Amino acid sequence: MTYEERSPRPAELDPDAAAVLLAPKLAQFAAVARLEHVTRAAQLLGMPQPTLSRAVARLEDELGVALLARQGRTVRLTRAGRLLLGSVERALAEIERGAEAVRAEADPASGRVAFGFLHTLGTDAVPALLRGFRTDHPQVRFQLVQDYVAAMLGRMRAGELDLCLVSPIPDDPDVIVRPLDEQRLYLAVPSDHRLAGRRRIRLAEVAEEPFVAVEQGYGLRSITDDFCAQAGFAPRIAFEGEEAETLRGLVAVGLGVALLPPGLAPRPGVVDLEVTAPRTRRAIGLAWSAGRPLTPPVEAFRDFVLSRRGRLLDHD
Repeated sequence: MTYEERSPRPAELDPDAAAVLLAPKLAQFAAVARLEHVTRAAQLLGMPQPTLSRAVARLEDELGVALLARQGRTVRLTRAGRLLLGSVERALAEIERGAEAVRAEADPASGRVAFGFLHTLGTDAVPALLRGFRTDHPQVRFQLVQDYVAAMLGRMRAGELDLCLVSPIPDDPDVIVRPLDEQRLYLAVPSDHRLAGRRRIRLAEVAEEPFVAVEQGYGLRSITDDFCAQAGFAPRIAFEGEEAETLRGLVAVGLGVALLPPGLAPRPGVVDLEVTAPRTRRAIGLAWSAGRPLTPPVEAFRDFVLSRRGRLLDHD
């Protein structure tokens, strides 16, 4: 089924369109039709009875048909009125469902947070944040998205994400970013590599080595390229991937070296070396849209994450 088949066709919104002309009066018509009594409908809606009568009359004039047959103080729906009422009731029910969904999203106790983060932060940092936040906010719901920085920022601009953890820190006037922490990147080499017995190296010492790296567009890739440039060379990329642990596997079998954040556990066949020149650390920040107000649950989670500044990651 196509999107067009699943979704209703959007109504025309020019000044003469039926939806624009009729929408303000439809709930009033529905109240009269349900109660079959103008005075009681006016009381239900909290408006003067003459005002309601005129509104329904204008609706009939605009449609060019009689919707109600008046019988003293009561009214009865005409055939045209019954046809219209069915569509009006469905439309009003859909509006009510939409309003309930919006209220649920923003509920401070049980609303939803759409949170994006880098793949390399999904194993420990993000789960720790969620566990800590849910201690005081156990009912808040999360939509979690793992992606690279450019894609997350695009989804945030489109309103699909509320907050995201990013690295490097973007320079974008449409985005507010607050630095949270720095993470050391190590040079991962095979355990039988010529440098594996060392604890520290300069990055220039592997200028001639093949590298394995994440694909272009990922923040870690641009950081790798920048650090290599600072060391005086452009990395020769032998293999590209999307996950840090996949890259560690490629390193373990001798397919190249890689600049990577520390793993959760030692990987057999891989040795992590500290890089002394340049200082291979990446800044991690929390980003949100500059032009969109945050709902209460999103604001609460943002403030909690910012309270973890300097403690987001374990430092060695």
